[in-house]
Amino acid sequence: MSESATPSSHTPRPGGTTPLPRGDAHDLAALLGPVLLRVTEGRLGPISWFRSAHQRGGAATGFSTWQLPNGSTTPALVKLPIGPVEHRWTTSLGTCDPAQWNERWSMAIPTPRVLASGTDLGGYDLAWLVVERLTGAGLPQTLDEETGLDLLRAAADFQAAAMKAAPLGPRPASPDWDRTLERVRELIRADAFPEASRWGELIRKVRRALPILQHRWESRPINAWCHGDLHPGNAIRRVAPDGDDPAGRHGCVLIDLALVHPGHWVEDALYLERQYWGHEKQLGLKPVPTLARLRRERGLPADDSYGDLAMVRRVLMAACAPALLDREGNPKYLRAALEIMERCLPQAVR
Repeated sequence: MSESATPSSHTPRPGGTTPLPRGDAHDLAALLGPVLLRVTEGRLGPISWFRSAHQRGGAATGFSTWQLPNGSTTPALVKLPIGPVEHRWTTSLGTCDPAQWNERWSMAIPTPRVLASGTDLGGYDLAWLVVERLTGAGLPQTLDEETGLDLLRAAADFQAAAMKAAPLGPRPASPDWDRTLERVRELIRADAFPEASRWGELIRKVRRALPILQHRWESRPINAWCHGDLHPGNAIRRVAPDGDDPAGRHGCVLIDLALVHPGHWVEDALYLERQYWGHEKQLGLKPVPTLARLRRERGLPADDSYGDLAMVRRVLMAACAPALLDREGNPKYLRAALEIMERCLPQAVR
């Protein structure tokens, strides 16, 4: 592939690329920024690189502008280097004709719209993106019912668009639940967190039931492309130039597509639900039945057995919570996981 600024998918050139130099991504951005400006043939404006405290991974990110075919400019966001999953899905779902940038259908795309992309730059094997800069507000951490609906509408729209964009991939590998539960048991023995004896009793029950739980989870239908990281921090509102709401639903856009994977649609709903374990009052709706309803409204499958599958997944996630305490837990979260395990285990194995 030659260096390109067209919003389309690309295949790597046979030869001609070299591995990325080691070092900070922002040093790389400073090195390749002038190359990107040349490749985009004057449509990309000057880039102001910045560091984000919330950014995952090692990409450099910069603010810029992009000149549309009618001569006007629109705010743009530059990212490089990015991983293959994020590149694939951002370009697959966000590609649109810049000449139709402000059309209603374009403004309703549930992911960032792509202005330019490529998979090599300046001779380096490097994927990069220029996408719209979303200037609307991010979603608050506390979700009332309407804001939660905005987020889950975007998730349902994402799942619908992804199903049209690509056939489902193979069943993903399951986590090593037994090994993680063994780690939890070690933490319990070390008395590393409150209510260790209560945890110990429940973990013994979960381990005895693990063959049933694993079978039920691993035999789930693979019926969706899941976003994989659904929470308020990964959603931003899209505001039209005239302040209109062309999507008819507050223009909520999902960002950060690096964890998209094939799975069961309930995984996205449970991922959101789990963020609020121990803080349920900050979540103004029930994600699982709400996403089921929104999928049906879009003609996507959501059979009545999803509730049983959700119970199985809740038990597995709750049982593994102590092993993840260092990066995503707190005492309230652990207490909620304990209560969820007690409540859901009998239903998950019946």
